[in-house]
Amino acid sequence: MSSDNLTAIGFTLLTMASLLLLSGKGLPVKIILFDGMCNLCNFSIRFIIKRDKRKLFKFASIQSEVGQSLLKQFNIQTENADSVVYIKDDRCFARSAAVLNILKDLGSVWKTFYVFIVIPKFLRDFIYNVIAKIRYRVFGKREKCMIPTDDIRNRFLK
Repeated sequence: MSSDNLTAIGFTLLTMASLLLLSGKGLPVKIILFDGMCNLCNFSIRFIIKRDKRKLFKFASIQSEVGQSLLKQFNIQTENADSVVYIKDDRCFARSAAVLNILKDLGSVWKTFYVFIVIPKFLRDFIYNVIAKIRYRVFGKREKCMIPTDDIRNRFLK
């Protein structure tokens, strides 16, 4: 077994241990994986952080090691991971289902958007995919992933 494989296995075990520690403390695990290069995605994460008064959500970019490990753990093909992914306890949501469940868990007035879950998934995801396809063109792209400021750094998984 190569050292790269051993490193990947070790990292996956470390990620799983972190999730178990979070859930073992009675805390629900709510992790948002996002495209760290996308300006729209970064704006969305800042939007959530500002409104998440209970600090329920943790974050990781899809490009990070922990993001890649979580995608593999939930059998999401990493080369096709161009969407937001929301991990809630032991469930995983992608695309429009992720957005709607995040808004629901964000609470306040934002949870009312969850009513759109009644729209068939193929229609919701079609709209999501159109936006995802043009997001770099319309909103731009970063050269590097967002670097969290000191006051929110503990909310990002390493």
